[in-house]
Amino acid sequence: MTAISFRIAFAITAALVASDPPLAGRLVSGAKPTVELRNTGSRTITAWSFAVSSPNPKGGIHRETHSADVYLSEVTRGLPRAPNHLDWLRPGESRTIPVDAAPPGGSVEILAVVFDDGTAWGDPKTVKSVFDQRAIERDELGKVVATFDAVLPAQKGVAALEELQRRFAASTAGQESPPHRSAREAVDAYLQKAKAHDPEDTDHAVRTYADFVRKQHELAVKHAQSKNYD
Repeated sequence: MTAISFRIAFAITAALVASDPPLAGRLVSGAKPTVELRNTGSRTITAWSFAVSSPNPKGGIHRETHSADVYLSEVTRGLPRAPNHLDWLRPGESRTIPVDAAPPGGSVEILAVVFDDGTAWGDPKTVKSVFDQRAIERDELGKVVATFDAVLPAQKGVAALEELQRRFAASTAGQESPPHRSAREAVDAYLQKAKAHDPEDTDHAVRTYADFVRKQHELAVKHAQSKNYD
């Protein structure tokens, strides 16, 4: 980054941090405490981070941070067991987020938000961590897509699933990423069904799953690029 572009990026960052947050938050007490978030801006929010702060009985402030990145909900919303509160927050929308506690005297501080156009507001380190994680997820989803693309065009049915199982099992050395683990477990389940039931139906199901992962990867490619801090 040149000196001029760095100064421009710094100025944008400073302006964003100094401006009012485009997200409002308030504590809601009860048997299941929550924080109500409301998008007060004009752009859709795809990630957020906030802190719940409250006085510590022994002095000082107790602070808990809560973050969520929901950009993939464009393709995951509506799936069984998909959490309703983990979805895009459009202008004017409100959403309740479960928290551990809503203590008396507590308050909510918005730390950062990321918008669907790749811009962001808030703490630069928090924003950077969101895009860093998205880049990792993009790369891992890309590897899963590449594995499916290496097998499914040439094979089908049980043979395809056995080859996919072999490839996913062979590449699990070290720490396994969530996209890889999900794909490996899905292939294992499809293979069991294919051997016990109709291989043709299972073949169609695994190809549908591969298309779903491809859509996730396309979203990750789109949303992994920050327009504020690069």
